[in-house]
Amino acid sequence: MSPHLQIWRWHVTMLGSILHRATGVASVAGAIAVTAWLVCLALGPTTYDVFLTYARSPLGLLVWFGLSLAGFVHLTGGLRHMIWDLGGALQPKTASTLTTWSLIAGV
Repeated sequence: MSPHLQIWRWHVTMLGSILHRATGVASVAGAIAVTAWLVCLALGPTTYDVFLTYARSPLGLLVWFGLSLAGFVHLTGGLRHMIWDLGGALQPKTASTLTTWSLIAGV
């Protein structure tokens, strides 16, 4: 265990970092889902109808909503990182404020 874990306290930039990584992984899953959609579209009407049956189900709609949410949260997290890379908002208070606003804007 790292020695810094005993003295480190939780803050919003840690949450932003974790969510940025998780939404990046979810965005890859979304890319796979969109690829499956395109493949089913190319295979013909029967296959596409089967895909739409699953995509229009309550679970499918929840998945599409989650993928959209992940995409927006990842986008705003990327913009936050771009601001940091340009040297802005690096003080702890402004970094926390920027992270909070990026999470709000993503949702």
